[in-house]
Amino acid sequence: MSVLGCATNPGVTTAASAQRIERGNVLRSLTLDPALEDRILALDPEHVSDYDVRSTLAAAPAPRIILLHGSVYPSYLIMSSFAKFLEGMGYPEKELRDPADGAYSQSPYGSSERIAGEIAWYYEHDGVRPMIVGHSQGGMQAVKVLYTLAGAFEPKVAVWDAATDEAEDRYSIVDPLDGSKRPVVGLSVTYGTAVGAGGAAFVLPNQWDMLLKLRTIPDTVDDFTGFSIQGDLIAWTFPGTSSISEYRRGGAATVRNVVLPITYNHITVPITHALAADPKARAWINAYVPGTAEPKVPADVSGFNILWAADVWFSIKKHWCLEAQKLVRAKRVAFAEDHVLSGSQVSSRRLPAPN
Repeated sequence: MSVLGCATNPGVTTAASAQRIERGNVLRSLTLDPALEDRILALDPEHVSDYDVRSTLAAAPAPRIILLHGSVYPSYLIMSSFAKFLEGMGYPEKELRDPADGAYSQSPYGSSERIAGEIAWYYEHDGVRPMIVGHSQGGMQAVKVLYTLAGAFEPKVAVWDAATDEAEDRYSIVDPLDGSKRPVVGLSVTYGTAVGAGGAAFVLPNQWDMLLKLRTIPDTVDDFTGFSIQGDLIAWTFPGTSSISEYRRGGAATVRNVVLPITYNHITVPITHALAADPKARAWINAYVPGTAEPKVPADVSGFNILWAADVWFSIKKHWCLEAQKLVRAKRVAFAEDHVLSGSQVSSRRLPAPN
């Protein structure tokens, strides 16, 4: 462990059905310069510098980040601060704002099926799997979405067009990398995280079905980081009870637990926008790599919630890099196969007719 200080199935409409992605469209539309592709593939996902972000990843496809704010007004403004931090660190604004209403974050009272359907829609259109970040009750909703993708509540989940905010009349997508048909149930996100989840939020009816699920993470995420705060009266994470609040994997997902210092405040953890504008804080955050011991922030580096921001930014950079690399490799394989197939067809046409 690292140490740092009721939804319903959506109704289906057909309005967005014509927007479906044909097989191979995403790879064909990926017009990256070969030199840029080489730079993307050469990146070390565990050590992505500020220069790497600005010079390379900024020109690559970026995964959609779904932000889920807490339940207390005005939690959406608090999560907007984190979105501004990500923008300041180099993440594209387009992949943070909801295409339907322009909002930075979603309510934890919404449908987990809707978000799961959006995740499938984003992946089909972008070719890179989304990430999900939740705060407080939004953290519980994030884990609930992972269970929805795992089929824990409904055997089928409709694809949800995020641009029109409507469910489509289908329950599967065309995988943008290999062209296979894939149901929404079973898809995964590349990175997920929750901070301050649990505790008092369990009294809300929309989260009752998460009572025995919250701390066990299903296989519908590659990497998950669970953050708790020492002495959090809202999330009920008290000193000496870490075993109760720790997250664990339910299968193959990689799960980390990070305990934030008692000086952190449950409500204000996502307030981080000023960090990106501070050169010293920015440099420390970009150099940060998670370890087994509590990281020490230099005396001349200060910043509100800097440890949480640094850890989440590390994972976002890492999975941005991994998804971009995966997409570039898939494109190169597909184009190589097309080239071989094209050459075979040309050769066959040149064969003399049999006597």
